[in-house]
Parts: sequence; C-alpha cells; structure tokens
Amino acid sequence: MKKITNENMFEIVLYLENELKNFNEVDIEILNPNIKDNIYAGERLQLNNQEFIYRSYKSWSDLAEILFCKLLIIKLDENSVQIRFQKLNKIDSFHNDVNDERNEKYGEDSIFFRINKNEEPSFLYAYMNTLKNVKIEEKRNILNLGINKADEFEIIKNLVDKDCLNQMNLVGIDYSSSAIEFARNRFPHENFIFYNHDINKLEELNLKKCDLLISIGTLQSSGLNFKLLFMDLIQNYLEDKGSIILGFPNCRWINGEMIYGAKAANYSYSEQSVLYKDVYFCKKYLQQKKYRVTLTGKNYLFLTATSIK
Repeated sequence: MKKITNENMFEIVLYLENELKNFNEVDIEILNPNIKDNIYAGERLQLNNQEFIYRSYKSWSDLAEILFCKLLIIKLDENSVQIRFQKLNKIDSFHNDVNDERNEKYGEDSIFFRINKNEEPSFLYAYMNTLKNVKIEEKRNILNLGINKADEFEIIKNLVDKDCLNQMNLVGIDYSSSAIEFARNRFPHENFIFYNHDINKLEELNLKKCDLLISIGTLQSSGLNFKLLFMDLIQNYLEDKGSIILGFPNCRWINGEMIYGAKAANYSYSEQSVLYKDVYFCKKYLQQKKYRVTLTGKNYLFLTATSIK
C-alpha cells in the first residue's frame, strides 16, 4: 500500500491509473482530511517532521468518480486514512440492460428500476428548487412523461401540504407496464392517474392540458423524435401560461454509482455536445414563446420555464 505525503495530484492520478490497469482495487494511505480547518487542496503542512499536501474528502471522491471507482474508507486514524479505489463493473449498468421484452427495459425487474434519484443529493436538491421555482403549490394539473415508478411525484407530495395535494390532478405516463402498476399501488388516490402508453401516441389518451409539464430523462430516448415531440407538447398539451420542468441526464449509472458526464456514442469519455445542443434548442424555443428559462443542476441539467406573457 502506497502512502501519499507530498506527491502532487498529477503524480497520484498517473499512479492510480497505472495500478487500476492491473488490479480491481487499489489502497492508499492519505492525510486525514479532518486534520485542519480552513485549508485548500494543494496547501502544504508539516506533521511529525514530514511534509504533506492537503486534500479534502471531496477531492478524493471526485478522483474516484473520474477513475470510475467506488471510494471506500478502510481504516481511519487521527492523522491518516486508508482509502480504497474499487473499480466499478461497467457491465452492471441499465445502459447495457438487454431486458427489453414487452418494453420492460425500465420495468420492475430491470437495473434502472433499482435507481432512486431522490436519494442522490445533486438530483434531489436541484429538482426541489425547480418545483419551488414554478410555484408548485399553485399548480392543479400536472403531467409527467416517463414517470416510471413515480419518484418525482413523491417529492411533490412531500413539498406541498395535504389540502394542496388533494386539489391537484397528477397524471403519469410510461411505456413500462410493471412500472406503471408499481406507481398505481404507490399512489392509490383518485387524483393520481397513471397510463401505460406510448408517448409517441399521446393523442389517443385525449389528455386535458396541464399547467405543469415534467419530463426527466425521457424526451431524448432513441424511440422519440425529440424536437418534434417537444414542440408538440408545448403547443398542444400545455396551458397558455403553464410551466415546464425538463431534466436532461448528464450522468451514467454504473454498478450502483451515479457518474458525472453524459456518454455519447463512439466516445470513450464524456462528450456533452448533443446534450447542450438539445438544451439550447428548448431554451431558445421557449424564450421565443415568452417564457423565462433557467438552467440548473449538475448530474441532471434542469431546464425550468415559466411564462412571462
């Protein structure tokens, strides 16, 4: 096990990259990040007549994510910490899930279904703020496309009081029959309505126009014509002064970890051109329709639009 003292981050990255080519786990001993307050990464300090370069837990966590590793704390002492970089199994990802029978790639037996975005702070906090931004307590007809097991409705339920929730009509649509069945059992209330349906054929449902449209990680799916569908939703399914929340994934889910950065085909690293192109298209289109548009978030980019007509 290597002890890290005054090596710079460049040297550490090269060392870990080399070791991870040959081993699934690499342990190193580092300076305890709790050793001192109000200190920045890269600052030097003396401890027991030895020079150390300081880094926070966040620095080591970021490094593990960049190297596609899980960060584990193996041993903790007053002045040092033994940490482990455990290589992620990239095959264990819903992106590679071939369980697409009966449109169940995202169903109850899939890897995707195990993901709970509401337990990821970077998602939860950004989504909560978008709901506050659109004044969720004033909304009455909410439509969510790609609802899956209805995690987004759970946050709405937690944000508003019971009387307010009872005045809302919440409609969720998803292509997975098992996910929709789970959502129905999760919210067995008259004002929660779930459809197992193809988003390409929304006209078959004769839906009432909504005053809040939500879609997170769905509109860019390969089976959808993103631009045409987006414009159709704004023109035909959103009230004149309704609001929009769109979530664009800027991450991958691998072996239980949410890894920052959208993955494009034919690239071995994160390449986000398509992501930002789609986000900018929506932003420009909505601004032309007299909406105020904000972009927030990290692992999910949230486009929030409110009417200024």
